[in-house]
Amino acid sequence: MARDLSDPGPGLLDFFTERHLATLTTLRPDGTPHVVPVGVTYDAATRTARVITSGTSAKARHVRDGQARVAVCQVDGRRWATLEGAAVVRDDAASVADAVERYAQRYRQPRENPARVVIEISVDHILGNA
Repeated sequence: MARDLSDPGPGLLDFFTERHLATLTTLRPDGTPHVVPVGVTYDAATRTARVITSGTSAKARHVRDGQARVAVCQVDGRRWATLEGAAVVRDDAASVADAVERYAQRYRQPRENPARVVIEISVDHILGNA
């Protein structure tokens, strides 16, 4: 079921603070889906989901090449949530450091990666049952 973005509900917000992996779906140039496991953070106040990755990854390349519509989906048993929106790749130090800090709070401190970027998703649609 789609959620009101102004009030996604405490269950969904709590779900995105628990330690779960998700999948990120980006689109290849031919329009076929590219689905990979990721760690994701969600800031409900700004409606922004963030995924850290290497700047050379296929997911970052797809977004940079104009395939900006993405979906990130998290599942735990019967609970699930999908965040959809437009993505951009940010490589400036402040954006990357902020995303790494958020990731470390939810998961753990990530390993060093000098090529790290953050895929920021402006969430405009939420589906789920959490």
